[in-house]
Amino acid sequence: MMSKTITEKIGLHSRNLHRSRYDFKLLIEKCSELKSFVFINEHQIETIDFSNPKAVKTLNKALLTTYYNIQNWDIPKNYLCPPIPGRADYLHYIADLLAASNNGIIPTGIEVEGLDIGIGANCIYPIIGNSVYDWSFVGTDIDEYSLKNCAEIIGNNPQLTEAISLQQQLESRYIFKNIITPQDRFAFTICNPPFHKSAEEASKGSLRKVNNLQDKKVTKAVLNFGGQNNELWCEGGELAFITQMIFESAKYPMQCLWFTTLVSKQSHLKSLYKTLNKVNAADIKTIDMAQGQKTSRILAWTFLSDSQRKNWKFEV
Repeated sequence: MMSKTITEKIGLHSRNLHRSRYDFKLLIEKCSELKSFVFINEHQIETIDFSNPKAVKTLNKALLTTYYNIQNWDIPKNYLCPPIPGRADYLHYIADLLAASNNGIIPTGIEVEGLDIGIGANCIYPIIGNSVYDWSFVGTDIDEYSLKNCAEIIGNNPQLTEAISLQQQLESRYIFKNIITPQDRFAFTICNPPFHKSAEEASKGSLRKVNNLQDKKVTKAVLNFGGQNNELWCEGGELAFITQMIFESAKYPMQCLWFTTLVSKQSHLKSLYKTLNKVNAADIKTIDMAQGQKTSRILAWTFLSDSQRKNWKFEV
Protein backbone atom coordinates (compact mmCIF):
# COMPACT_ATOMS: atom_id res chain seq x y z
CA MET A 1 0.00 0.00 0.00
CA MET A 2 1.34 3.43 -0.96
CA SER A 3 2.28 5.77 1.86
CA LYS A 4 0.41 9.12 1.85
CA THR A 5 2.81 10.69 4.33
CA ILE A 6 4.03 14.18 3.34
CA THR A 7 7.26 15.13 5.04
CA GLU A 8 8.47 18.72 5.07
CA LYS A 9 12.02 19.56 4.03
CA ILE A 10 12.65 21.90 6.92
CA GLY A 11 16.08 22.96 5.63
CA LEU A 12 14.52 24.82 2.71
CA HIS A 13 13.42 28.47 2.86
CA SER A 14 9.92 29.02 4.28
CA ARG A 15 8.68 30.42 0.93
CA ASN A 16 10.11 27.56 -1.12
CA LEU A 17 7.34 25.77 -3.04
CA HIS A 18 9.23 22.47 -2.74
CA ARG A 19 9.36 22.02 1.03
CA SER A 20 6.96 19.05 0.91
CA ARG A 21 7.68 15.68 -0.67
CA TYR A 22 7.13 15.77 -4.44
CA ASP A 23 3.45 15.35 -5.32
CA PHE A 24 3.98 12.93 -8.19
CA LYS A 25 0.25 12.62 -8.94
CA LEU A 26 0.06 16.37 -9.59
CA LEU A 27 3.36 16.43 -11.47
CA ILE A 28 2.26 13.59 -13.76
CA GLU A 29 -1.05 15.38 -14.43
CA LYS A 30 0.93 18.37 -15.68
CA CYS A 31 3.72 16.37 -17.40
CA SER A 32 2.60 12.86 -18.40
CA GLU A 33 6.07 11.76 -19.55
CA LEU A 34 7.23 11.74 -15.91
CA LYS A 35 4.99 8.72 -15.20
CA SER A 36 7.39 6.16 -16.71
CA PHE A 37 10.16 7.24 -14.28
CA VAL A 38 8.14 7.10 -11.04
CA PHE A 39 8.17 4.00 -8.84
CA ILE A 40 7.52 3.01 -5.22
CA ASN A 41 10.73 2.34 -3.28
CA GLU A 42 11.39 -0.04 -0.37
CA HIS A 43 10.03 2.56 2.07
CA GLN A 44 6.71 2.59 0.19
CA ILE A 45 7.39 6.12 -1.06
CA GLU A 46 6.92 7.34 -4.63
CA THR A 47 10.20 8.55 -6.12
CA ILE A 48 12.44 8.49 -9.20
CA ASP A 49 15.97 7.21 -9.78
CA PHE A 50 18.03 10.35 -9.18
CA SER A 51 21.06 8.73 -10.82
CA ASN A 52 19.15 8.52 -14.12
CA PRO A 53 19.75 11.76 -16.09
CA LYS A 54 16.54 11.38 -18.13
CA ALA A 55 14.46 10.94 -14.98
CA VAL A 56 16.02 14.02 -13.35
CA LYS A 57 15.52 16.14 -16.46
CA THR A 58 11.89 15.04 -16.77
CA LEU A 59 11.27 15.80 -13.08
CA ASN A 60 12.67 19.30 -13.65
CA LYS A 61 10.41 19.75 -16.67
CA ALA A 62 7.39 18.69 -14.57
CA LEU A 63 8.31 21.02 -11.69
CA LEU A 64 8.76 23.98 -14.03
CA THR A 65 5.44 23.29 -15.76
CA THR A 66 3.52 22.72 -12.52
CA TYR A 67 4.87 25.49 -10.30
CA TYR A 68 6.34 28.09 -12.67
CA ASN A 69 4.07 27.90 -15.74
CA ILE A 70 6.94 27.02 -18.09
CA GLN A 71 6.13 25.11 -21.28
CA ASN A 72 8.43 22.96 -23.44
CA TRP A 73 11.50 23.34 -21.20
CA ASP A 74 14.44 21.24 -22.36
CA ILE A 75 18.23 21.20 -22.23
CA PRO A 76 20.73 19.58 -24.59
CA LYS A 77 22.37 16.30 -23.61
CA ASN A 78 25.25 16.63 -21.10
CA TYR A 79 24.35 20.16 -20.04
CA LEU A 80 23.85 20.99 -16.36
CA CYS A 81 20.43 19.97 -15.01
CA PRO A 82 20.18 21.81 -11.69
CA PRO A 83 18.13 20.75 -8.64
CA ILE A 84 15.23 23.21 -8.69
CA PRO A 85 14.48 23.36 -4.92
CA GLY A 86 18.04 24.53 -4.19
CA ARG A 87 18.02 27.10 -6.99
CA ALA A 88 14.70 28.46 -5.74
CA ASP A 89 16.15 28.74 -2.23
CA TYR A 90 18.97 30.99 -3.45
CA LEU A 91 16.43 33.39 -4.99
CA HIS A 92 14.27 33.49 -1.86
CA TYR A 93 17.30 34.43 0.25
CA ILE A 94 18.18 37.16 -2.26
CA ALA A 95 14.62 38.45 -1.90
CA ASP A 96 15.17 38.67 1.88
CA LEU A 97 18.46 40.50 1.30
CA LEU A 98 16.75 43.08 -0.93
CA ALA A 99 13.88 43.47 1.55
CA ALA A 100 16.36 44.49 4.26
CA SER A 101 17.14 47.61 2.19
CA ASN A 102 13.47 48.22 1.39
CA ASN A 103 11.75 48.65 4.78
CA GLY A 104 11.33 44.89 5.11
CA ILE A 105 9.27 44.64 1.91
CA ILE A 106 10.43 42.34 -0.89
CA PRO A 107 10.70 44.48 -4.04
CA THR A 108 8.88 42.91 -6.99
CA GLY A 109 8.35 43.77 -10.65
CA ILE A 110 10.50 43.87 -13.76
CA GLU A 111 12.19 47.08 -12.57
CA VAL A 112 14.12 44.83 -10.15
CA GLU A 113 16.89 43.51 -12.38
CA GLY A 114 19.29 40.69 -11.62
CA LEU A 115 22.48 39.65 -13.42
CA ASP A 116 22.88 35.87 -13.76
CA ILE A 117 26.54 34.99 -14.25
CA GLY A 118 26.73 31.64 -16.06
CA ILE A 119 23.06 31.16 -16.93
CA GLY A 120 23.85 27.80 -18.54
CA ALA A 121 21.48 26.12 -20.98
CA ASN A 122 18.77 25.71 -18.33
CA CYS A 123 17.80 29.37 -17.63
CA ILE A 124 16.66 28.28 -14.15
CA TYR A 125 17.39 31.37 -12.03
CA PRO A 126 15.65 33.85 -14.38
CA ILE A 127 12.69 31.48 -14.82
CA ILE A 128 12.09 31.12 -11.08
CA GLY A 129 12.94 34.74 -10.23
CA ASN A 130 10.51 36.05 -12.85
CA SER A 131 7.74 33.59 -11.98
CA VAL A 132 7.87 34.16 -8.21
CA TYR A 133 8.88 37.83 -7.94
CA ASP A 134 8.33 39.17 -11.48
CA TRP A 135 12.00 40.23 -11.61
CA SER A 136 13.87 40.78 -14.87
CA PHE A 137 17.28 39.36 -15.68
CA VAL A 138 20.33 39.66 -17.87
CA GLY A 139 21.77 36.18 -18.33
CA THR A 140 25.40 35.77 -19.40
CA ASP A 141 27.49 32.80 -20.45
CA ILE A 142 30.67 32.08 -22.37
CA ASP A 143 28.97 29.15 -24.14
CA GLU A 144 27.07 30.20 -27.26
CA TYR A 145 25.07 26.96 -27.41
CA SER A 146 23.83 27.48 -23.83
CA LEU A 147 22.52 30.93 -24.74
CA LYS A 148 20.88 29.53 -27.89
CA ASN A 149 19.00 26.99 -25.78
CA CYS A 150 17.94 29.70 -23.30
CA ALA A 151 16.63 31.75 -26.23
CA GLU A 152 14.51 28.75 -27.28
CA ILE A 153 13.10 28.39 -23.74
CA ILE A 154 12.26 32.12 -23.69
CA GLY A 155 10.69 31.87 -27.15
CA ASN A 156 8.44 29.04 -25.95
CA ASN A 157 7.23 31.14 -23.01
CA PRO A 158 6.02 34.62 -24.10
CA GLN A 159 5.87 35.90 -20.49
CA LEU A 160 9.69 35.69 -20.40
CA THR A 161 10.34 37.66 -23.61
CA GLU A 162 10.46 41.10 -22.01
CA ALA A 163 11.89 39.84 -18.72
CA ILE A 164 15.08 38.02 -19.77
CA SER A 165 17.86 39.24 -22.06
CA LEU A 166 20.94 37.22 -22.95
CA GLN A 167 24.53 38.29 -23.50
CA GLN A 168 27.58 36.22 -24.39
CA GLN A 169 30.80 36.87 -22.48
CA LEU A 170 33.35 36.81 -25.29
CA GLU A 171 36.42 36.91 -23.01
CA SER A 172 36.35 33.89 -20.71
CA ARG A 173 38.84 35.37 -18.22
CA TYR A 174 36.38 38.13 -17.31
CA ILE A 175 33.11 38.03 -15.40
CA PHE A 176 31.62 41.53 -15.26
CA LYS A 177 33.84 43.27 -17.82
CA ASN A 178 32.09 43.53 -21.24
CA ILE A 179 28.77 42.88 -19.48
CA ILE A 180 28.05 45.73 -17.04
CA THR A 181 27.67 49.03 -18.90
CA PRO A 182 27.75 52.52 -17.31
CA GLN A 183 23.94 52.70 -17.60
CA ASP A 184 23.26 49.40 -15.78
CA ARG A 185 21.83 49.26 -12.26
CA PHE A 186 21.45 45.73 -10.98
CA ALA A 187 19.64 44.95 -7.73
CA PHE A 188 21.76 41.80 -7.44
CA THR A 189 24.08 39.40 -9.19
CA ILE A 190 23.64 35.65 -8.88
CA CYS A 191 26.10 32.87 -9.68
CA ASN A 192 26.66 29.15 -9.30
CA PRO A 193 30.42 29.13 -9.96
CA PRO A 194 32.38 26.23 -11.46
CA PHE A 195 33.47 24.16 -8.49
CA HIS A 196 36.36 22.00 -9.71
CA LYS A 197 39.91 22.86 -10.78
CA SER A 198 40.12 20.41 -13.70
CA ALA A 199 38.07 18.07 -15.90
CA GLU A 200 39.61 15.09 -14.05
CA GLU A 201 38.55 16.46 -10.66
CA ALA A 202 35.04 17.15 -12.00
CA SER A 203 34.77 13.58 -13.28
CA LYS A 204 35.80 12.15 -9.89
CA GLY A 205 33.26 14.37 -8.15
CA SER A 206 30.49 13.19 -10.48
CA LEU A 207 31.48 9.58 -9.86
CA ARG A 208 31.20 10.11 -6.09
CA LYS A 209 27.77 11.67 -6.54
CA VAL A 210 26.47 8.72 -8.59
CA ASN A 211 27.97 6.21 -6.14
CA ASN A 212 26.16 7.96 -3.28
CA LEU A 213 22.87 8.05 -5.15
CA GLN A 214 23.01 4.41 -6.19
CA ASP A 215 24.58 3.22 -2.92
CA LYS A 216 26.97 0.98 -4.85
CA LYS A 217 30.35 1.18 -6.57
CA VAL A 218 30.20 2.64 -10.07
CA THR A 219 33.33 2.98 -12.20
CA LYS A 220 31.97 5.25 -14.92
CA ALA A 221 29.91 8.32 -14.13
CA VAL A 222 26.66 9.00 -15.95
CA LEU A 223 26.16 12.58 -14.87
CA ASN A 224 22.77 12.91 -13.26
CA PHE A 225 23.04 16.68 -13.38
CA GLY A 226 25.25 16.83 -16.49
CA GLY A 227 27.53 19.78 -17.01
CA GLN A 228 29.87 21.16 -19.65
CA ASN A 229 33.49 22.02 -18.84
CA ASN A 230 32.77 25.69 -18.15
CA GLU A 231 29.84 24.74 -15.90
CA LEU A 232 31.81 22.30 -13.74
CA TRP A 233 35.42 23.45 -13.67
CA CYS A 234 37.81 26.31 -14.37
CA GLU A 235 41.48 26.88 -13.72
CA GLY A 236 41.90 27.37 -9.99
CA GLY A 237 38.36 26.11 -9.29
CA GLU A 238 35.75 27.86 -7.19
CA LEU A 239 38.17 29.91 -5.11
CA ALA A 240 39.96 31.42 -8.13
CA PHE A 241 36.67 32.15 -9.90
CA ILE A 242 35.05 33.95 -6.95
CA THR A 243 38.28 35.83 -6.15
CA GLN A 244 38.29 37.14 -9.73
CA MET A 245 34.62 38.05 -9.36
CA ILE A 246 35.32 40.07 -6.20
CA PHE A 247 38.19 42.02 -7.74
CA GLU A 248 36.08 42.82 -10.82
CA SER A 249 33.04 43.79 -8.75
CA ALA A 250 35.08 46.58 -7.13
CA LYS A 251 35.16 48.32 -10.52
CA TYR A 252 31.35 48.66 -10.50
CA PRO A 253 30.70 49.66 -6.88
CA MET A 254 27.68 51.91 -7.44
CA GLN A 255 25.98 49.84 -10.12
CA CYS A 256 24.87 46.88 -8.05
CA LEU A 257 23.10 46.77 -4.70
CA TRP A 258 24.33 43.26 -3.77
CA PHE A 259 26.87 41.04 -5.48
CA THR A 260 26.25 37.39 -4.57
CA THR A 261 27.55 33.91 -5.36
CA LEU A 262 27.17 30.38 -4.09
CA VAL A 263 30.20 29.03 -2.19
CA SER A 264 30.30 25.24 -1.95
CA LYS A 265 33.42 24.90 0.20
CA GLN A 266 33.27 26.55 3.62
CA SER A 267 37.07 26.50 3.81
CA HIS A 268 37.15 29.08 0.98
CA LEU A 269 35.36 31.73 3.04
CA LYS A 270 38.42 32.89 5.00
CA SER A 271 40.33 33.73 1.82
CA LEU A 272 37.27 35.32 0.19
CA TYR A 273 36.61 37.55 3.22
CA LYS A 274 40.24 38.64 3.08
CA THR A 275 39.83 39.60 -0.58
CA LEU A 276 36.58 41.44 0.15
CA ASN A 277 38.28 43.46 2.88
CA LYS A 278 41.12 44.23 0.45
CA VAL A 279 38.68 45.79 -2.04
CA ASN A 280 36.90 47.70 0.77
CA ALA A 281 33.49 46.06 0.63
CA ALA A 282 31.12 48.05 2.85
CA ASP A 283 29.20 45.01 4.08
CA ILE A 284 29.67 41.23 3.75
CA LYS A 285 27.13 38.53 4.57
CA THR A 286 27.25 34.74 4.53
CA ILE A 287 23.83 33.09 4.30
CA ASP A 288 23.73 29.37 5.07
CA MET A 289 21.46 27.09 3.04
CA ALA A 290 20.64 23.47 3.78
CA GLN A 291 19.21 21.17 1.12
CA GLY A 292 18.84 17.58 2.25
CA GLN A 293 22.24 16.34 3.37
CA LYS A 294 24.07 19.06 1.46
CA THR A 295 25.00 22.37 3.06
CA SER A 296 25.90 25.34 0.91
CA ARG A 297 26.07 29.08 1.44
CA ILE A 298 25.58 32.38 -0.32
CA LEU A 299 28.34 34.97 -0.08
CA ALA A 300 26.96 38.49 -0.53
CA TRP A 301 28.78 41.81 -0.53
CA THR A 302 28.08 45.43 -1.33
CA PHE A 303 30.10 48.61 -1.74
CA LEU A 304 27.17 50.80 -0.71
CA SER A 305 26.85 52.22 2.78
CA ASP A 306 23.79 51.47 4.89
CA SER A 307 22.19 54.81 3.97
CA GLN A 308 22.99 54.34 0.26
CA ARG A 309 21.34 50.90 0.38
CA LYS A 310 18.23 52.31 2.03
CA ASN A 311 18.07 55.03 -0.66
CA TRP A 312 18.43 52.56 -3.53
CA LYS A 313 15.52 53.00 -5.92
CA PHE A 314 14.26 49.74 -7.39
CA GLU A 315 11.95 51.57 -9.79
CA VAL A 316 13.42 52.76 -13.07
